[in-house]
Amino acid sequence: MAHRPGLDAGLIVRAAADLVDAEGIEALALGRLAERLGVRAPSLYNHVASLDGVRRGLALLGARELSARLARAAIGATGEEGAVALAEAYRRFAKERPGLYAATLRAPDPDDHALQEATADLMGVVRAVLAPYGLRGAEETHAIRAWRSLVHGFVSLEITGGFGLPLDRDESFRRLMRLFIAGLCGEGRGAEPTPPAPSREEIRPWHALSPS
Repeated sequence: MAHRPGLDAGLIVRAAADLVDAEGIEALALGRLAERLGVRAPSLYNHVASLDGVRRGLALLGARELSARLARAAIGATGEEGAVALAEAYRRFAKERPGLYAATLRAPDPDDHALQEATADLMGVVRAVLAPYGLRGAEETHAIRAWRSLVHGFVSLEITGGFGLPLDRDESFRRLMRLFIAGLCGEGRGAEPTPPAPSREEIRPWHALSPS
């Protein structure tokens, strides 16, 4: 195989994302990646240190792409509508880019500042949408964990064919999100019936829309 002009870490990570989306995160291997890029496996080491380096690149790319999608969904949406729109954007990303989504699930290494920042930006969008419900400190963290767990659980079942009954899954998902918001309101949060939509300035990740 000849040298491939333009081969760099970014191209390798994007090719890895396409690979895991098509074949699953378990398919990620330097040999398969080199074959997909039309180069020999040793050529990859000129640009990435190891397979773990590729996995880290996938996590960073996935966090940034998901953050950008959530930010776009959050702008201009209010109250329950905003929370549902955010969840729908998360769900679409997981379904459209299942391998890249899987790469984002593990908590980042505390010493990986770029990945920590990308993850914080992602969670910052969720915080902005849930802010009108008066969540603070541990309550906010518990609510974000609950929101993420609900969406992840639903889309994981959906991707693996876990819903067999001929009933509208979109409606089931909307009801799930409405129940989540009702739970927040039922605990005395969300006094305003239509909380204000987060503005562009309130949503952090716009500087991270494109991976470096």
